[in-house]
Amino acid sequence: MYKYLFFALLCFFIFLNPKNGSAANDIPAKILTGADQTEKYIDLLKGKRVGILANPTTIIGKTHLVDSLLKRGIRIVKVFGPEHGFRGNASAGVSVGDEKDAATGIKIVSLYGNKRKPSKTDLSDVDIMVFDVQDVGCRFYTYINVLRDVMESCAENNKELLILDRPNPNGYLIDGPVLDMSLKSGIGQFPIPISHGMTIAEFAQMINGEGWLPGNTKCKLKIIPVKNYAHDMDYVLPVPPSPNLNTQQSIMLYPSTCLFEGVAVNHGRGTYYPFTILGSPLFKGKYAFSFIPKSIKGMSETPIYMNQVCYGLDLRNYDVSKLRQSKRINIQWIIDLYNAYPDKAKFFDRTQSNQMGSIDGLSGDANFKNQIAAGLSVKEIQQSWEPKLSEYKKTRQQYLLYK
Repeated sequence: MYKYLFFALLCFFIFLNPKNGSAANDIPAKILTGADQTEKYIDLLKGKRVGILANPTTIIGKTHLVDSLLKRGIRIVKVFGPEHGFRGNASAGVSVGDEKDAATGIKIVSLYGNKRKPSKTDLSDVDIMVFDVQDVGCRFYTYINVLRDVMESCAENNKELLILDRPNPNGYLIDGPVLDMSLKSGIGQFPIPISHGMTIAEFAQMINGEGWLPGNTKCKLKIIPVKNYAHDMDYVLPVPPSPNLNTQQSIMLYPSTCLFEGVAVNHGRGTYYPFTILGSPLFKGKYAFSFIPKSIKGMSETPIYMNQVCYGLDLRNYDVSKLRQSKRINIQWIIDLYNAYPDKAKFFDRTQSNQMGSIDGLSGDANFKNQIAAGLSVKEIQQSWEPKLSEYKKTRQQYLLYK
């Protein structure tokens, strides 16, 4: 009897002491963004004139970082807004003007209007810049372009850039053609694959290390890393990173379905399910699922096939764990819809719509559309991305903060 009592007491104490047992260690530590760790950077900002690149994802808990820092007595003299604006209410690709923030009275300088980077005048009354926006890890998501532009201005004007890092929800994924730099555009600025597998801070280190600033200049960086984070972790974004990435499903599908931006298929723009549904009126009779794109202010105001019934694929309940398991972009969807499209000569023709990019610019490879048209398999197309994709993966290793 006593030995059973002793055994029960031993198990109880092991549970209480995580050093002696595994029960308490089974609970994963909470991921803390750079912004969450205020004690690590607040002293760097005290007594300084602060400029900050921010949008609605720039939060600590449920409070915007700007509001939080103001309450702590930090002097924020200027806010810089990327695509969609500081408050995130501008449609994709729509130019945004300078303004004053109604809540705080702080001047907002748009970096998605008449200029793409802070000017010397913009930074003349700034002692330190802060960069804190949520990225989703794709080459054609424009926040990495803004990062490079801000770094360039800081380097030119001898300003330190403080980066408050955030997890990459697609950090597990490193895939796609490495951009052919002859196809460089607003949706492709760097020789990287579609999904680059880095956080904003890691990417900043790559920009410095690979000499992507003019004249091989370097930006002085101070980084607050994410705590308790690894690239392959699930991370559910607390705030949509932009109006058309409004669900976790859309964020996880985005590396695959944004390719439809460059073909004659509606990929959910003009609905409240962007990047998770795909269709065209020309698929009638081939797919049962249907939807009607409408003009939605702040999301997509003139979508392709507006007010027309589109038929196609519903990926809203697609099991995204399949993408995690394969660690590949799904190009089978674009192959299938090409094969189903009745007028194949027009499938890759985007002149009929106002979509943001060509398939060449989005994929980063002028051969991609020809490979699909020639009937190459998924595996054959993926093999053509080598050896550049493997070379990128090796280069990436130098800049990682999270092994």
